[in-house]
Parts: sequence; C-alpha cells; structure tokens
Amino acid sequence: MLIKEILDREEEMIAIRRDFHQHPELGFEEFRTSDRIAGLLTEWGYEVHRGLGGTGVVGTLKVGNGGKRLGIRADMDALPMQEQTGLPWASQVEGKMHACGHDGHCAILLSAARYLAEKKSFNGTLHLIFQPSEEKIGGAKRMIDDGLFKLFPCDAVFGLHNFPLIPAGQIVTKPGALMASSDSMTITLEGKGGHGSMPEHCIDPTIAGASIVMALQTIVSRNIDPQDSAVVTVGSLQSGTTHNIIPHSAVLKLNMRAFKEEVREALKQRVETLVHAQAESFGVKASIEVDFGYPVTINNEAQTAFALQVARDTFGADKVADPQQVKSMMGSEDFSFMLEEVPGCYIWLGTATGKDDYSVHHPLYQFNDACISVGATYWVRLSEAFLR
Repeated sequence: MLIKEILDREEEMIAIRRDFHQHPELGFEEFRTSDRIAGLLTEWGYEVHRGLGGTGVVGTLKVGNGGKRLGIRADMDALPMQEQTGLPWASQVEGKMHACGHDGHCAILLSAARYLAEKKSFNGTLHLIFQPSEEKIGGAKRMIDDGLFKLFPCDAVFGLHNFPLIPAGQIVTKPGALMASSDSMTITLEGKGGHGSMPEHCIDPTIAGASIVMALQTIVSRNIDPQDSAVVTVGSLQSGTTHNIIPHSAVLKLNMRAFKEEVREALKQRVETLVHAQAESFGVKASIEVDFGYPVTINNEAQTAFALQVARDTFGADKVADPQQVKSMMGSEDFSFMLEEVPGCYIWLGTATGKDDYSVHHPLYQFNDACISVGATYWVRLSEAFLR
C-alpha cells in the first residue's frame, strides 16, 4: 500500500522530477542538480556532505541510538543525446537528455527522504547517496575512492533503476549476478598508407581491422564455455576517408560483457592475444587502450531476500517477481562497485505505462511519474525495516 503522506505530495515531487528533466547534466557536471538536492536535504534536516566524486551529495539522518547504518543510492546524470518527445517539460539543453530516468531516481529518493525526515520512523543512521556519472566512467567508484564508505559506513546498500519494459509497480530482482560486467577497449592499427591503385606498396590497416572484427566473433563461440554467457561487440571501425586512398591507420572500439569474473578476464586476455596475432599476420602494428570497465553487479543473498520480503509486505506478493524466474541482463551498472564494498541489492522497478513505452537510452523515452510514489514508499518501508 502506498503511503498517504507521500501520495499527498506526489504533484510536488513530479514537479521536481520534471525540473531535473528540463535541465539535464552529464556525468561529473551535475552542478545544478546537486545544488538543488543538497538544498532540499538541508531544508528537511539532513546533515549534507558534498564533493565526493566531484558533484556527489550524501545526506545523513541519525535517529535514536540504533547502531545499524543503511545506504540508499540514486544516480543523477543524463545522457548526451537529443530528446524527441516534444513534452512540455522536455530537455531545454541541446544534445542532453534524461533518457535513462535518473531524474526519476532522484525524485523517488527525495520523496522518501522528506517523509523519513518528518516521521523519523526508524532507529539508526540513514545515508542517502546521490551519485554522479553512472553513465560515464563510474561515478560510484570515484565516490568510493574519495572515501564514501569510510566517511559514511554502511551495513548494507541498496539501489534502484526504473525499467519501462516491466509492468508499472512491479519489483524485480534476484540474488547473485543480476547485471553483466562491461569492459571497453580502443584498438589502434598502424599500417602504411598510399594510393589505392598500388596496394603492394602499402600495409592496409582496413583489411587487418576487418579480419580482426570477424576473428573477435569466435571468442564467445570457441573460447568460452557454452554454458557461460558472454558478448563481444565491435561498435565502431573507423578507417580511411575516400575511395582510392589506403589509410595509414584504423581504429576499432569494442565492448565485452560477462556474468562471471573469470569469464570477464578470459575475454580480456583472448582479445589481446587475438588482436596482436591478427595484426602481426597482416604486418600491422596494434596498440590496445583499456577505456573503462564495470564489474558484475552481484546481489548479496541475504540482503536480496530482505529486499524482496519488504516488497511483498509493502505491495503484495503479486507485485514481486519470483526471483527464480528473473533473468540476468547483459546491461551493466556502476552500482556494482558499491556492492563490491558493502553487501546489498540492486532492484528493478517496473515503470511501463502500457502505451508507447520506449526503453531507456531512446530519444522518445519517458519516465512514468506515477511510479515516484511507488519507489518512495518502497524506500521508506525498506529503511524502517532495516533500521528498526
């Protein structure tokens, strides 16, 4: 059942969400967003700390003498893409859009924060973590490196993401690997350019690159256990400028995903071995730059069981997916860095409207505002149950 006081303020929280949406900011540039969040938390009585991860905000509320400490995280950043929804509250910033619903995540946690500050219906320490740059080079890791869990120790940490392809209000998660690791590399091939009519005087990096693209597709089918999931994707092969010039260099950009750390490492090693061997066979010099990587998102078994029980108690068993039927997703999430430090659970909240639902990272994506109160109610009940 949704909390009445949260529902009573739903329109106000929707307005906050739409304000964030109109003013999207990319990773590590969330200055306006973090200013507003910090201002609201301060107004409601939280002790606010700023600067972790650059633009990160942590709001702390201590109630009673309980010794338990809980962390709840929301991400703040937008994506570098042009919105096409035409909504009255559409992005006012050219080339930037909240196409992943992080504006909604912030509104959900702020709605819960206000209620918890007023009611103080728990006994212990609550840390609300507003994180920068989930989409770009791991703002979670940056906050951790800046001392997040040393300054704000947590016994458990939880995070939530809207999912517009799941029925609205449904809670979905499972123990173990929920989301894949993600590792990106840039491969530069240096050959010898020249006139396209005289290839014998050249070393063609385009041919080498094309061969490498095809060879990389054998890694999953021939080097990884068929019972393990893995993906190797070459998202970009850039080479040359016109018809009759053999270029001097070519650049490949690739991404790898897996659900097991040992598979993740096997992918990296095999890519390096294959790329250098293929390049050498064509007389091309290859260099590999590791761009960034996120580990597997692994939910703690005990905290996941707790999170699922809170959901059943709050919304009813029919609103909670059977964890044994939940499939892991090849998408990645930098909340995984937090789960490496503190036991916890990552949760998907269904936000489908049933009409013209577009997935995240789409220019027509829309966050379902009716789910703000659902998510806020869940965070309140989880906080009260954990910090009894």
